[in-house]
Amino acid sequence: MKNSDKNSRRKFLDKGLKVGLIAAIGGLGLSKIANRLNAKPESGSGEKMELMTTDGTLIQVDATEVIEVEQTTRDDLKYNVREGMPNRKFVMVVDLAKCKNALACQSACNKGHYITGDNAWLKVYKMQESKDTSPYWMPTQCQHCDQPACVTVCPVDATFKRRDGLVLIDNDRCIGCRFCMAACPYSVRVFNWDEPNQAEVYLDMPTDDQAVATPEYAGLPSVKGTVDKCDFCPHQIVKNELPFCVTACPNGVFYFGDKYEDTVTNGDETLRLSKLLEDKAGYRLMESLGTEPSVYYLPPTDRLVDFKDGIDKFTEFESVVKPE
Repeated sequence: MKNSDKNSRRKFLDKGLKVGLIAAIGGLGLSKIANRLNAKPESGSGEKMELMTTDGTLIQVDATEVIEVEQTTRDDLKYNVREGMPNRKFVMVVDLAKCKNALACQSACNKGHYITGDNAWLKVYKMQESKDTSPYWMPTQCQHCDQPACVTVCPVDATFKRRDGLVLIDNDRCIGCRFCMAACPYSVRVFNWDEPNQAEVYLDMPTDDQAVATPEYAGLPSVKGTVDKCDFCPHQIVKNELPFCVTACPNGVFYFGDKYEDTVTNGDETLRLSKLLEDKAGYRLMESLGTEPSVYYLPPTDRLVDFKDGIDKFTEFESVVKPE
């Protein structure tokens, strides 16, 4: 029931479909007014509405000056899986101070993508810079780079970057050369050496009509001799839901959102991305390489729990892979 309740709060993309920017205000944020705009006040009522400017300042304006711009729903946009969603830039923030290696994120990812064996797309590593420093847990997955080396080296256009920031793999095109694995500096890709045991996925495969309406490479069966990796769950995003790792984490480690809206959420709280990164000294992995990752990390300071080895309470799925 807890997960169900959290999922019901995680339709985080709805506000982008229902509400447009306000002509009289200019580039004001939408995070504080999405619900208020659903109910239009009568003209001349004098009711005040609270809006947030791009710098985070709250202001009040007369409700009659607010103009709701009609927008088409995503069903009308003829969504193309290789192009992605227009006017979106998806990002993730990982708060290392909250991670205690519960592995619920990995379990949910494995189950949601029918991953088995050692091919987990999300791994949690024990990190320690030296024997004199404190250890911490670090979830690691595809960084969905803006300048992805994997895309550059792929000879058959199997791995590609969408305009909304997601880097995906077309297994129908992949020839298993593994150039992308060699080029990735983060070592987050896995290779299907054996025939994947994914009988369940065929039971949930969409019909031909559904596949045409919402074509996705995500959530499809893996193919022997091809490469897999974290995909940011586009088959969840297209349904206005958060990635599996975000919804499953019991500690709120993962935040997901839209960089253009400057907003991220872990389902329980929604924060301004720029302020979160500034206040918590957010950083990206291997910044000097120029790959421009879409995953940010918050350092493990002021931890919520003491570090402990072997916390592993979420092993109900056989596909769980324990960190080394």
